Amino acid sequence: MQTPFKTIGIIGKPSDIRIAETLSGLYDYLKQHQYAIFVADDSIQFIDDPNAASCSIDRIGLYCDLVIAVGGDGTFLAAARAIVQYNIPLIGINLGRLGFLVDISPNELPAKLHHILQGHYSEEKRYLLRAKIIRNAQVIHEETAVNEVSILRWVTPSMIEIVTKIDNVFLNSQRSDGLIISTPTGSTAYSLSAGGPILYPSLNALVLVPLNPHTLSNRPIVIHDTAEIEISFCQTKQINALVTCDHIEIPDVLISDKIVIKKDPIPIRILHPEGHDFFQILRNKLNWSSGYHI
Repeated sequence: MQTPFKTIGIIGKPSDIRIAETLSGLYDYLKQHQYAIFVADDSIQFIDDPNAASCSIDRIGLYCDLVIAVGGDGTFLAAARAIVQYNIPLIGINLGRLGFLVDISPNELPAKLHHILQGHYSEEKRYLLRAKIIRNAQVIHEETAVNEVSILRWVTPSMIEIVTKIDNVFLNSQRSDGLIISTPTGSTAYSLSAGGPILYPSLNALVLVPLNPHTLSNRPIVIHDTAEIEISFCQTKQINALVTCDHIEIPDVLISDKIVIKKDPIPIRILHPEGHDFFQILRNKLNWSSGYHI
């Protein structure tokens, strides 16, 4: 089955010389098979072709009908946020460490990519979160996250006091180092490190994970992903907080601000090789069942 992929974008980990061999090999393979190619501006230095077309990562989805991210999960997250508005699929090639999202290794690249480009793949949709910082009834900042939105204490040894509402219904107040609001995709990232559960990627759910709560009975909670989450602060003195969306920082959030978080309506489309198995990825990446063989 021939797919409609004709123009392919390549996004690499910026300024990382370790991607050079894989990136140039990928480019040569696509050029040999007569695909039109756009390379992200910050990766074009690794391509030995003076006629190679390049553009910014934010515009690459405008010209392409498929994007390939080369790097680790961080590169994949940046690519996902950049192209989600264009409703085009994304493939990940893993040059990082864990690689829960980028599931093709460089030595598998020619064979697995060939099968995908011929239409032999499985596609899944992962939803992003959209966070809005509201000050004096005005949205002063807006950002998306594939993995998680985190509210953290910032430049202070003191805990922050967080009030959480779900669909305008009071959930709890907590004194802690912060709170993580994670998608199923992000449940194997920061949320997992903080003691949160692993969510199957297709679940319509979000998980709220407190960071070092003062009250030990304050535990992670899983809610439906249609919920609107509102975070506010109940400090009596000004302590700034930090909001992060994946690795993007929004500093200097004030105690008078509100953070409103909802699922973004547009998903990112991820293409996996046939036979993609989430449980096998967990076993491999987390070293589960190392002494058991089927």
